[in-house]
Amino acid sequence: MKTNSLKNMAFALLASATLLSCSSSRHYERSSINTEGLYGTTQTDSTNLANEAWESLFNDPVLKSLIAEGLSNNLSLQAAIERVKASEAYFKQSRQSMLPGISAQAGHTYVRNSESTYPSGPREYNAAQIALQASWEIDFWGKLNSAKKAAYADYLGTDAARKAVQTNLIANIATAYYNLLALDQQLVITQETVKTNAELVETMKVLKDHGSVTGAAVVQSEAARYAAEVTIPDLEQQIEATENSLCILLGRRPGTITRGKLEDQQVHSQLTVGVPSQLLDNRPDVMQAEYAVISAYETTNSAKAYFFPSVTLTASSGLEALEYSDLFDAGSLMANVVGGLTSPLFNKRANRTRLEVAKAQQAVALADFKNTLLTAGQEVSDALGTYQAAERKIDLRKKQLNALEKSVDYTKELLTYGSATYTEVLNAQQSYLGAQLNNVSDHLQQLTAVVTLYRALGGGWQ
Repeated sequence: MKTNSLKNMAFALLASATLLSCSSSRHYERSSINTEGLYGTTQTDSTNLANEAWESLFNDPVLKSLIAEGLSNNLSLQAAIERVKASEAYFKQSRQSMLPGISAQAGHTYVRNSESTYPSGPREYNAAQIALQASWEIDFWGKLNSAKKAAYADYLGTDAARKAVQTNLIANIATAYYNLLALDQQLVITQETVKTNAELVETMKVLKDHGSVTGAAVVQSEAARYAAEVTIPDLEQQIEATENSLCILLGRRPGTITRGKLEDQQVHSQLTVGVPSQLLDNRPDVMQAEYAVISAYETTNSAKAYFFPSVTLTASSGLEALEYSDLFDAGSLMANVVGGLTSPLFNKRANRTRLEVAKAQQAVALADFKNTLLTAGQEVSDALGTYQAAERKIDLRKKQLNALEKSVDYTKELLTYGSATYTEVLNAQQSYLGAQLNNVSDHLQQLTAVVTLYRALGGGWQ
């Protein structure tokens, strides 16, 4: 009867282990994630800009050298690399948790019993012991295995965060560099405008001497000259600030940056974005968010296993004797093996709370993942729209500049013959200056849109 009861208990234990093992061994499935329409349009590109190396994306050798310097010296990237190392160490530790723990022990015991307890026998004795002890929790329910998988997902998530830092660093260096070139170009245009306006002032003075214009024309032309010149200090300050910001990205102290020219920059024309599902494998922050979901999923599996008994096996072996002289005799060898099963009965709701928190954190991680994926799709769509808008503006701006350049020449010539007023000349020159500056902004927008798209697709870390 007693034997049958033990068999039934063993069978029930084995059945529970099998059922939970099947339940806990389920893997995270990505199939429930819908990526269709993330870009707002149907995409059929077979290639993806994100798969292109940053060295081939940028044509400026100076920019390439700056990016390489940033990847070597940027402090934020170095910190991210160290975080990966720390996470890897935790993962290595989690792998060892499924193995037995072994410890060495050495001790000496002195005992003196009371005379009442031992009235006729020896009341004092010494004992020496040297032993090895091993303790092993048998992972019947997958608790330790799920914890190991969660630690591995955390490690991969930390590495994805490092990739995100690298992707952002490349994009930030390129964007700052292009901003610097644009400011340089705007400064050159403004300085040329100041020079042109100064020549116009002299022309107005000559025309005034001949009675063709009044003193108001001279004063207005001088005001136009200073209106352009007063913007130069701000441009120079912006250039210095942009240089300093770029130096920080490069891991340098603030200083000057060697650079090329805006007109020498070639725009990458093959802007293929692939299909939205590629974001799951290309974009680091999406990858990091998904690894957080996997970690939470495995943590939930581990929390479920706490409701079942833990099975431990402890063994020790060594030498034990009452006298040190006998410690290494053959008769001093001792060994013991102890098996234990601990089942939770009442632990102040710790297991239930652990499971409820794990499920809630899993739901949070899934919501964050979906939100990150939506944001990624939006950023790709926005970058494409920005590039296309800049492309259209550049074509129209070229026509505007041609018309305004002719307008400036015509009004100056007409002014000489008295067929145009000085205000028409000033307005034409002011419009031409504004169009030139806007043309620089259009080209900057196009260049940075390519960089933004590259980052949005997850390029730069492969």
